[in-house]
Amino acid sequence: MTIIANRIDGRLIHGQVANLWTTKLGISRIMVIDDEVAENPIEKSGLKLATPAGVKLSVLPVAKAAENILAGKYDSQRLLIVARKPDRFLRLLEAGVALDSLNVGNMSQTPETHSITRSINVVDQDIQVFHQLAEKGVKLTAQMVPNDPVEDFMKLLK
Repeated sequence: MTIIANRIDGRLIHGQVANLWTTKLGISRIMVIDDEVAENPIEKSGLKLATPAGVKLSVLPVAKAAENILAGKYDSQRLLIVARKPDRFLRLLEAGVALDSLNVGNMSQTPETHSITRSINVVDQDIQVFHQLAEKGVKLTAQMVPNDPVEDFMKLLK
């Protein structure tokens, strides 16, 4: 199985993910990992509509995603994993899925968040999870679109 990229994006699948990232990386399957979204038929329908033609879509709870990845279900595919929050990736890692890197994209602003960049807003729990991911060897980067420069996310977090 080839996990080509992992991305945090509060919007999940939208123009940047659907067009720019999938094209640039030659993605054959987008996997959205989120327990709540996986149980929401309306949100799943919207994600299906946003997925580019010729790209497969999986919308799974984190535990099922880990199970499928570890069982080799996607071994012949080029996989982009997308989630809204970093804790989903920490759970994947703790389930035994190897994650080399994680691109932190858009995390929307709410009254509870504080800004890291113009488009990345976090709560204290997110910061703790980012540190745990980094301690486990995951390289954290910030890059909105493929043509933007890659930034070291942990340096931005400080």
